[in-house]
Amino acid sequence: MPASHPDPLDRTEARRPTVLLVGGTGLVGHELLCRLLADPDIGEVRALVRRPVSAEALLRIAPQAMPGVGKLRIGVIDFERLAQHTEWFDADWVASTLGTTIAQAGSRPAFRRVDLDYPLEVMQLARAQGAQRALLVSAVGARATSRVFYNRVKGELEEAVRELGFEHVSVAQPSLLAGARPTFRLGERVGLALGWLMPAPYKPVAASQVAAGLLASAKAGEPGWHVLTNTALRGMG
Repeated sequence: MPASHPDPLDRTEARRPTVLLVGGTGLVGHELLCRLLADPDIGEVRALVRRPVSAEALLRIAPQAMPGVGKLRIGVIDFERLAQHTEWFDADWVASTLGTTIAQAGSRPAFRRVDLDYPLEVMQLARAQGAQRALLVSAVGARATSRVFYNRVKGELEEAVRELGFEHVSVAQPSLLAGARPTFRLGERVGLALGWLMPAPYKPVAASQVAAGLLASAKAGEPGWHVLTNTALRGMG
């Protein structure tokens, strides 16, 4: 099983970016984690989690069946004390796919904590250690001035991350996510069933497409702020 703490990289690994990922247990996060591990252009992948988890449970397959699993480092950290785990944030790229629902979080403040405070602090800590590229999962309709609470929180996060000075930022703005989610969400299932009735910019998008779009954009590495719209994501492989 991969080590639970960072190991020194050898010279071969050092030429490839080290990627820090939070949210790897979620729908998009799992897809992105698997793609990062399988990509020969990516070096060490650090997955931060709140509770102990085996590589098998995180990857949802036997580790030996996952290409690149030797690059994986799992860090169990206290998200309320992120600054106490600075050794994990020394990465070239940082990716946040964290996200919940108000129903799951239990309240608006709790939702805001998971969807804004945690990812922003992760981005801040990684940037302070020299990270140059950021990957962020936001949402269609994200806008800091939105009257819709969910969209407003996502928009506030985008604005805050934009001010951190990354060389490159890829922001995915998906609509309803389709994929094998480990937890059941009734409203999501209904939305997916009726998704074909939605206008093109709001049709459901596969989590695998979101992950593919983020990774492709980050690897291209064009300087600046790059928004991947729901329509663009649905065209991804």
